[in-house]
Amino acid sequence: MGRLNTSNRFRIEVGILRRENFKTIAESIHVSPRYVSEEIKKYSTVVPGIHVNGKICNLVTGCKRVGLCGKENCHRRCHSCREIDCQTICKAFNNKPCSKLSKPPYVCNTCTNRRKCKLERRYYEANHADAAAKRCYSEARSKPQIQGEELEEMDALVSPLIKKGQPITHIFAEHGDEIPICQRTLYNYIDSGNLSLTNMDLRRKVGYRPRKKKPKNTEPKNVRVRQGRTYEDFLRYKEKHPGMAYVEMDTVKGCRERGKRMLTMYFVDQNLMLIFLMRDGTADSVVDQFDLLTSLLGLDTFKTLFPVILTDNGSEFKHVDEMEKTEDGKRRTRIFFCDPQASWQKSHIEKNHEFIRYVLPRGKSFNPYTQDDITLLANHINSTRREMLNGRTPYEVAQGDAFQRLKDALALHQIPADEVLLKPALLKRR
Repeated sequence: MGRLNTSNRFRIEVGILRRENFKTIAESIHVSPRYVSEEIKKYSTVVPGIHVNGKICNLVTGCKRVGLCGKENCHRRCHSCREIDCQTICKAFNNKPCSKLSKPPYVCNTCTNRRKCKLERRYYEANHADAAAKRCYSEARSKPQIQGEELEEMDALVSPLIKKGQPITHIFAEHGDEIPICQRTLYNYIDSGNLSLTNMDLRRKVGYRPRKKKPKNTEPKNVRVRQGRTYEDFLRYKEKHPGMAYVEMDTVKGCRERGKRMLTMYFVDQNLMLIFLMRDGTADSVVDQFDLLTSLLGLDTFKTLFPVILTDNGSEFKHVDEMEKTEDGKRRTRIFFCDPQASWQKSHIEKNHEFIRYVLPRGKSFNPYTQDDITLLANHINSTRREMLNGRTPYEVAQGDAFQRLKDALALHQIPADEVLLKPALLKRR
C-alpha cells in the first residue's frame, strides 16, 4: 500500500481508543504493524506540559524546596527565585518524559490520568495527522534533492545547453547518465530558482497562447480533388496495407501571404522532417519540389520513401494529379487529405513545426534565407534526440539505402549533440 489517506488515519485513531493492538489496526488498513507505529510516532500532536515560572522540571508543581542557593534566612521557594535558576543546582531536577510514551500506543489518547498530568502529552488525532502528513509531503517535494557541488555541476552542464535552445528531452538523451534527477524534477528546480535559468528560458513554459476558436466550417475546399482521397479513404487504405509507412506534408508561412514559404515533409516512423524553401506558396511551386525530389532520388527511391502522403486542404495542394504522377504519367505516390479543421489528423508534423519556430518565430519573413540555411535548420532539428525514439535522433533511426540516398541528395547530416542550436542565433541573417 502507498500513503495513508484520511479514512485510514481515522481507523487508527478509533483503534487506539478501542485499545486494539497495532497488529489488529494494521490488518484492517492493509499495512504492517510497524507502519502504524511509525505513523503514530511521526504525526501525533504534542501538547506542552504545564511549566510553573517557566521551569521544565516535572516536580515543579508541588515543589516546596527552599535555600538551595545556600543563603541564610531565605524562605522563598526556589522555583520562584529570579536570581538563581534552581534547575541548575537541584539534584532532584527531572524533566524526563512520561514513561508511558515510550510504550505502545505511544500517545495519551487512552490515559486515565491525562487531565491531571502536568507533563508533555501526545495525542493522535486523524485530522491533525493527515494535515501534518500532507504538509510533510509538500515540503519534501519543494526542497532540492541535490545541493552544493552536485547541484552546481548539474547547473554547469544543463544551463548552457538549454540556453542554446536544446529541448530537455534531447539533453537527457545525450547526458542522462550525468544528470542525477529526472526531467520533471529538473523543471521543478528551474521553476523554484535553484538553477541559473528562469522559466523564460523554457519555450514551452511561456510560449503557448490560448487557442482561438475558429468558426465551424465543415464544407471542404477542392471537393473534386478530394474524391477518393479523404481521411476515411486513407484509413481504409491503411487497413488494406498493414504496416504501411506514410509521410505527413504541410507548409509553413513567413510574415506575409506572399514571399517564400516552406514545404515540410515528415516521416512518421522515423520522426524525420524534410524542409524545402519554395519561392512562393502556390500549387505550382509544390509540384516543382516533387519533380525536383524525383529527379534527385530516381522514381523507384521516391516511391519507396513516399508511398503515401497525408496533407491538409490548402490550395497549394490542389494539383493533386501532378503531385501523384510524373510528367510522363508514371505514379510516384498517393495523396490523401485530412478532414477540414482537423489538424490533429496529422498531429506529428504540426507538433514538429514547433522546432522551426524556435529558430524562425512567427512574423519572421523567410525571404532573406536560402535553401542552404533551411538545410542547416533541418540538420539541427533532426539531430535532436527524441524521447519517443528511446533517446535516438531521427537521423539515427532513418537507416537503409533509400534514406542514405535521400541524405546524400539533400546534404543532410547529423550535428554533434552538444552543438545542436535551436535559437534564432542559428540563422543570423535578418
